Amino acid sequence: MFGAANKLFGERPRDNGERGWDVMIWDVLGGKAAWPMTNVRQLGLPHWRRLAEKPANRCLVPLTEFAEFTPEKHDLGDGKPPLKSEMWFSVTDQPVFAVVGFSQATVDGSASAMVTCGANELVAPIHPKAMVTILRPEDHNTWLRGSYEEIVALQRPYDAAAMAMLGPVFPTRGGPA
Repeated sequence: MFGAANKLFGERPRDNGERGWDVMIWDVLGGKAAWPMTNVRQLGLPHWRRLAEKPANRCLVPLTEFAEFTPEKHDLGDGKPPLKSEMWFSVTDQPVFAVVGFSQATVDGSASAMVTCGANELVAPIHPKAMVTILRPEDHNTWLRGSYEEIVALQRPYDAAAMAMLGPVFPTRGGPA
């Protein structure tokens, strides 16, 4: 992923119709909720629909991979408490791929969240509820400029056959199992 833990780079439409890059903070609501809003799923809810209907609030988040924690903890036999591992997912035909997101201005600057969808068959055993919404390159402009109905149609799992998984990884304990 590009960016630090609390910031990321994202591409979004500009007022002049061109696309540009921004550094954004995680939390599309800018601290106005009980916890940071870093993922959005239910685009039909009134607040998210208002955000989704305006192309100026849409962005693409470039990633090289994303991680999900395993549901079960692993005993590594090192005398330390068991812990969940990370499983890393990448897109085999796109070394850098776009995840759909929302951004909006907050008092702290541009803030963002990624849009999730149902999990595909590769991600579901690790995180059954959801995965980030990955786009094919030919869908980038539709996400950034399309109608509400067009962008909702893009909120679907990416083809699992075009993805790879690495793990389990235990970065706090020195790497792979």
